[in-house]
Amino acid sequence: MSLDAPPAPRASLSSLLAGRAGKRPREQAAPPGLQQAAVQLLNRNQNLAALLLEVGSSPKIPRLDAGVASEADETPDLHGGVSLLVDELSRRSEEMGVPVGVFSVKVVCERLLELTGPQKEDEQCALFSQSQRAQLGFLLQSIKELQSLGVFCPQLFWEQYWRAAEPKLEVFHFLLSHNILSLELLLERADGLSIWMERQMQSMCGLSSIQEEDEIQMRQQILANVASALVRVGFEEDCGFRKTSPLCSSMLDSMLSWLLDISSDGQASPRQESAAEAWLQMFDASAFDRSVSSDAIRRFFSHSLTQALTHCPRLKVSDAIAMQSEWSFVKTCRLLTQLFRKLCALFSVEELLSQLKQVLETHEVNWQHVLSFLSTLLVYHPHTQPCLKDLLSRLLTAAFEAYDLESMVAAFLLARQASLEGPAVFSSYSDWFKLAFGGASSYHGNSKKSLLFLLKFLSDLVPFDPPQYLKVHVLHPPYIPAKHRSLLQEYVSLAKTRLADLKVSVEEMGLYEDTSGAAESLQPQNQAQQDVEKAISLFVITGKISATVMEASIFRRPYFLSRFLHALLIPRVLPAQPDARMNFIEALLKSDKIPAVLYSSYTEGCSREKQKQLDGVSSSVEGNGGLLQLLNTQLQDLRKLLFSGSGDGDVSELLARVTDTLSHLCPERPEEAVGQTVIQLHVDREQTNEVHSSVSNALLRGFCQCLLDSSTVNPPTRQGEWAIQFAKLLLGHRKLFTTLLHRLWDLLRNQGEHLSSAHILGLAVLIVQLHMAGTLSPLVQLVSPLPSRPVGVSEALGAALPCSSNANLTFSLGFCVAAVNYGLCVSGSQRQDCERYVPNGLFKKLLYLVPRLVPEARNACHGDLGGLDPSASGSDEVQRLWRRVTDASMTLNSSALELWRSGPFRLLHRQPLYQLTFSEWLANELRVQRSQDALCDLERQEYQQWACQQHYLPTPLDEGGCGGDLRLACTLIVNAVMDLTTGPQTAVQSPPRTDTCLPDILARLQELVYELQETRHFQGEGHSAGQFLFDLVVERCTVTSDPEDMSSELRLQETLHDWNRVMLSLSPGLLVTVRSEGGRKVVDCRSLFKHISQYQRRVCCPVGLLPYQLTAHFLKAIVSVSVSCERPTAALNRALADLRRHCPLLLVSAGRWWLRLSPVILSQWNRLTGGQLLPEELQLIVDSSSWTCRTVGGEGKVAVAPPAHPLLLAACLHQFWGASGCRLRLRTSLEQLRHLHKDPRALLVFLLYFSVMDLLSGYLNPQGAESVSRAMQWSAVLLSMQLESPDWLQLFCTPGTEQGQYQSVSMVTTDESRRLMCLAFYCLVPSLDETDLSKALSTPGFLYTAVGSYCELLRLFLNGETPYPRTGSCPQQVNISQILDRAQQVVLRSVSLRTDHCLTQRQRSQLVALCGELDPQVAAALSQLSPLDLDSDFSHALDCV
Repeated sequence: MSLDAPPAPRASLSSLLAGRAGKRPREQAAPPGLQQAAVQLLNRNQNLAALLLEVGSSPKIPRLDAGVASEADETPDLHGGVSLLVDELSRRSEEMGVPVGVFSVKVVCERLLELTGPQKEDEQCALFSQSQRAQLGFLLQSIKELQSLGVFCPQLFWEQYWRAAEPKLEVFHFLLSHNILSLELLLERADGLSIWMERQMQSMCGLSSIQEEDEIQMRQQILANVASALVRVGFEEDCGFRKTSPLCSSMLDSMLSWLLDISSDGQASPRQESAAEAWLQMFDASAFDRSVSSDAIRRFFSHSLTQALTHCPRLKVSDAIAMQSEWSFVKTCRLLTQLFRKLCALFSVEELLSQLKQVLETHEVNWQHVLSFLSTLLVYHPHTQPCLKDLLSRLLTAAFEAYDLESMVAAFLLARQASLEGPAVFSSYSDWFKLAFGGASSYHGNSKKSLLFLLKFLSDLVPFDPPQYLKVHVLHPPYIPAKHRSLLQEYVSLAKTRLADLKVSVEEMGLYEDTSGAAESLQPQNQAQQDVEKAISLFVITGKISATVMEASIFRRPYFLSRFLHALLIPRVLPAQPDARMNFIEALLKSDKIPAVLYSSYTEGCSREKQKQLDGVSSSVEGNGGLLQLLNTQLQDLRKLLFSGSGDGDVSELLARVTDTLSHLCPERPEEAVGQTVIQLHVDREQTNEVHSSVSNALLRGFCQCLLDSSTVNPPTRQGEWAIQFAKLLLGHRKLFTTLLHRLWDLLRNQGEHLSSAHILGLAVLIVQLHMAGTLSPLVQLVSPLPSRPVGVSEALGAALPCSSNANLTFSLGFCVAAVNYGLCVSGSQRQDCERYVPNGLFKKLLYLVPRLVPEARNACHGDLGGLDPSASGSDEVQRLWRRVTDASMTLNSSALELWRSGPFRLLHRQPLYQLTFSEWLANELRVQRSQDALCDLERQEYQQWACQQHYLPTPLDEGGCGGDLRLACTLIVNAVMDLTTGPQTAVQSPPRTDTCLPDILARLQELVYELQETRHFQGEGHSAGQFLFDLVVERCTVTSDPEDMSSELRLQETLHDWNRVMLSLSPGLLVTVRSEGGRKVVDCRSLFKHISQYQRRVCCPVGLLPYQLTAHFLKAIVSVSVSCERPTAALNRALADLRRHCPLLLVSAGRWWLRLSPVILSQWNRLTGGQLLPEELQLIVDSSSWTCRTVGGEGKVAVAPPAHPLLLAACLHQFWGASGCRLRLRTSLEQLRHLHKDPRALLVFLLYFSVMDLLSGYLNPQGAESVSRAMQWSAVLLSMQLESPDWLQLFCTPGTEQGQYQSVSMVTTDESRRLMCLAFYCLVPSLDETDLSKALSTPGFLYTAVGSYCELLRLFLNGETPYPRTGSCPQQVNISQILDRAQQVVLRSVSLRTDHCLTQRQRSQLVALCGELDPQVAAALSQLSPLDLDSDFSHALDCV
């Protein structure tokens, strides 16, 4: 083997030497002869370059890519080899007459050039091979040894190497990493080094031949080492390199400029982009070695950011204004966004915006970079928005204080750029502009000079402003005082002229123009569609057509007819139930805003669409297949990012690109916010937009998959903000979000039982994230069949969770457990802000479900909350709960129970918003279907008894319970039962009426009422235990009652009907109580009588008659309580006497139902008293009924009437006459009654009253033609028998007039019948024959009553409150016009027959005033009468009439 062999075999020699050294077991002194022979051999065969390699070939030499080693590691034990090398170098240098250091440099340079070899021009930066790198390592180690012995000069070496050939960057890297050379010394001594380094670094970045991962890592290590040296020298404050620092900074700036040039070159090749990405990695803080301090890195990043923002500032402000829409985040070069993202990593948002402001104030900037930097900051840092708003405020303040145009321009450009990123990132430009300049206290409102400054600035922008921003300024102009409005008009005219030049017609501006500035203007047809949606939304909220639409129909009629109505009346398949659009169209049609021809065309088009649907014609999503595939790909990429644990920045970037894809798939413009937008959710109608449906399914599926992948890596608290950003992404696409809401509703409401646990978990988390979006989330109005009040998204979707059957109870439990668990987990320690993280609707539903389905949880509802330590409910427990939720081996009940018992859950349960009240529990329980319940009958009874008596009854009021108040508990149950049918309308379909838990709840009510009665009896309280029933009905009827409103009356009927059902299920004794009076107990029926007269009277059908069940229940209540007094007979007599005076309706009903009542009431009396004689008042009812039977069914003889009240006798007679149908001997029987009753006039008047009620009922009843004829005939007979007395006129007094002994009539009649008595009067009086009519006209007080009834009838007719009697076979039925004509004739005839002194002065004036506006003819006739003073008796009689 020759020592002069070429360099390649030297490696084998090194291996050989290393092997030989390994075989030697121990150090032994060489014999003197052997050493002498070695010296002679070297003298004859000298190759110093090879010797350098052999000296450095030690097994202790570190790898070149292992970084900088310690001094101990760098000093192998090579004294023997080094001494030989030094001796030889010294000998040779002496022979040549040069210093040994110079000679050693020459030898090293030769060997280094030998290693690198000649390189082609395009391979100057090619990396060394592994063998070359190994040999270079041996050489460098030898150099280190020589340098340590003082026989090697690094500076001289570099000068020799620099002159011999252009060095390679890799050699430079190794020289620096081995501390052989220092960068600062080289920069001071080597000319052209900076240019060479820049060229070498760019070439190193652009290497295209490297493919292996090791080579790529070596390249990055070389670049990082060089960059670290440059940053250390250039940006360390105390390094002492003042001369070389600017040079290093300049080299780094050159590399940054090179990167920025590539990023701004739209024609850059992939190779150039790959090279730029290699240098981009140098802006990672982790790329720098330990010799660079963190402060130096921050200074470098800050300096680089300034350089980037000021790089090539060739664009003018006018260019930036015109081109700004092309610089949004998704349209910006990825290299640039990644650069900005890395430069921002070490700084807070406040620091970055402060630096941005400073750069704007002190430098000429590249506006594209500045605005792209702002977009990147907004996308990657969710908390940028408030800081940016503060910066904009400071810029505007500075602008108006110093009238600084630069600050003004900066503020407008930054605000517009932020608005480009959508509402999920920043508010729209229109909102910002209105907030900044829309009020008197705005920045420009302090002086005229400020106002002129703003208008001048806006005017200067006009030639460059895109049309969407001009529209903002025109539609939402700045606030201008009235005296300066002309200045604003000048600007508006200028802006409109510019819009016309841009071919944007002012007339084509939308009614609700989208002025966010987020993109170019919509086409007119799309803008009109947006106007239609906004108008419908406002119509839903207000119930009225907005003023903007009404004004447009007049002042902007071309746009209204050609655009707005065209977009509104697009033919479609109409839903079965009218939706908001149909109602809006109907309202416009009623207002004559839709031409008949246009509406007819619309209805025909809808019919064609319906036929197409029946024929199977549907749309297709094939045209969007590519975009859908791109969306799915992006969602899969998001999964990979989350699974790999990538940072929020990468996720934010990808979500921004998903947003861009959605904007192409589902194009729309963000709506101009008016508070919170209301979305209508039609729960019974599917969405027909197939594209939106496909996109919604893809998004929901992608979200669930992403959640699973991210949860396998990190718990929710360490998953970053991807989920909330995903939710905001959805909220930024309002139309798509509407479809997604419908899809979520359908999944939760109808398909929940078929969802997998992964889907349940994902959908629950999504709803929580939508809840966390806060004010960004719209309100949702459920529509089916009637719209409900708008609520939040989480509350609306929570209503979709069914809780009626076993299967959906289980599904709802799993969903709520997942949602609450996630909310508690992401809230962390922020318990005071729990409302933001945990939807209270889902939490309350969980409070209902867990005790019902998990009996073990019922024991944890009380007793252990007081000693809870908040510190024990930390994040560790929540994380453990989350792991159990995501663990497939855990059962649902065990997960729910553990969550129920956890500290965070119980702490949250203490909050008032998170407590399930007794009323809410009842509402949920009443929705359960008994036939499909998860509990059997006995289990349900046990659970409900626990909930009512053990849980809610003792629970304090402030925690949703009853505080031990039995009366309150009973009231709440009755309210819940009534709300089941008459409560607020909800969009959630309830189970069938016949299959609810109502019987069980009523059983619980009976149990509590019994306990309440026992408690009252034991405590000796005087008032009734059932007083709560009357208080409740008063409260509910007060809310629903309005006699002038028909719908209110119907609600009152429903309320009383449901109240009656509950009341009839309870003991009658609840309704009446006993009180002490004069030392004795008496029956107290005041509450009962007041209730009957005030409420039951108003809903009687037929009029004046309570239903049999109510009548029996009320009388049984009076009888049962009477026997508890010391003298039952006297107590009952007194109660029935009070009944006659204070509640005649119950008395009348008792008389009319007595044939059915008598067995019940008499049997009750006999049972309770042991067969005592009937009380006198009760006996009168019995006698009245018996007398009536004998009178009606007798042989023509009428017995003497019992001494009962005429009203009771009249009621009995009327009932029996009506039931028997015997009217043949009516007049004869009535004539006999005159002589057999002590007060025949009153009896006849009451009989006439009941007959008139039949007449009115016949008019109001659709099948009342026959009843009208019968009632008319009987009324005529009764009236003809009492025309000699004016008593009958008191029945027809106007409402509110005193009626004397007939006042009880008003306590029996409904309010509607009282109002219609004037109609009965003029149906009855004109039908009399001529003789009876003449008698009636001559009756004292007739004229006053007739005119008053006529005026009342006219008023009812004008108000539309008169019923229309139906014409038919019965000739007595006439229409209202005929009745009015006859009434006028009767009045005029009565006036003509009267003398001048038939009316008092006051009466005549009153009647003339009444008729003055209603019928001037009658008023004129009355005014002809000359009233005189009448005697006091007659005047008083007239006044009473």
